[in-house]
Amino acid sequence: MDTIMTTDHWLKSSHSSANGDCVELTRSLDRIRDSKDPDGPTLNVNVRELVRAVKDGRFDH
Repeated sequence: MDTIMTTDHWLKSSHSSANGDCVELTRSLDRIRDSKDPDGPTLNVNVRELVRAVKDGRFDH
């Protein structure tokens, strides 16, 4: 598997706790990652669509 090196700028919420339990997203809003594992995998996602789905309650049980 090839490794893709990028210089993405990652953003973390100012409301995140000191223990790092949060997700970060790229400035381009196309990938997210676990802030505790910055060298780990990332998830390609349309963040705007994800936020819209959350606000619409599509993930409510």
